[in-house]
Amino acid sequence: MKSPRSVGAGRPRVLVTGVRGKTGMPLARLLVAQEGVDVLGGSSNPTSVDIDGVRPTAFSWNDPSGWKAATEGVDAMYIVRPDRADAPDLIGALLDETPAGARIVLLSEQDADYMGTDGWAPRAEQAVRDSGHAWTILRPSWFMQVFTDPRFYRDQITDGLLPFSSGGASLAWIDARDIAAVAERALRNEEHAGRVYELTGPEALSLPHTAELLSAAAGRTVTVRELTIDEVVDGTTGFERELFALTFERVRAGSFAQVTDSVERVTGRPARSLRDFLADAGPPFRHGI
Repeated sequence: MKSPRSVGAGRPRVLVTGVRGKTGMPLARLLVAQEGVDVLGGSSNPTSVDIDGVRPTAFSWNDPSGWKAATEGVDAMYIVRPDRADAPDLIGALLDETPAGARIVLLSEQDADYMGTDGWAPRAEQAVRDSGHAWTILRPSWFMQVFTDPRFYRDQITDGLLPFSSGGASLAWIDARDIAAVAERALRNEEHAGRVYELTGPEALSLPHTAELLSAAAGRTVTVRELTIDEVVDGTTGFERELFALTFERVRAGSFAQVTDSVERVTGRPARSLRDFLADAGPPFRHGI
């Protein structure tokens, strides 16, 4: 492993890939709040990056020719794993372009040792382990933000429905801001090098219990519609379909039901509960709990 640079000295430079994403944006804001940190916001559309104190930086998984410029002089980098079949190769190639000594934090997924899709998830993590950089791997459960994002379940919840395929298994939903808080510490402190953190909320909730909390927060009844995996993947093709199906197979097998105290151990405070998350969420959760 290459010796990491001291990210606590001088004016450290940190690149956050996927800076406009669910974890990237709160992470960038946490880093900006640390005096003297030079925060680069990586995006395929840097003109869209509008976060106070963040320097927009061109970064795209589809344009390897720009990686060297994006990573020039960085002391640490947050990598949001791209959900595509060539992710392990892309991550390895990116790290070959990254300055020696830069600390790496990879956003992976909970219980990522599964061997489906040709061992895709473990191979993506292995690319980081084999890179020669100091590394930390974050393995979070499902984000609570799926309930407030129109690309996921917000609009259905607005209509009083939660369509999901759980097979009766519970999930330990996590607030993406808690993931960002762990990432901020891992990027700035050497003590987290070589660690794999399974990150979850404080409790595993069944789908009916989740719907009860959503109902109370939204001020209307939210009814569970239990889907089959075939219904979930309908309309998808190729690797996306394979990965989507595998993800829900893992949900139904209980892979996201494990609860850990990693957020509290790293940040010094407990992970937010779904109840607390919904209490300060925007529409359709106007009423609080």
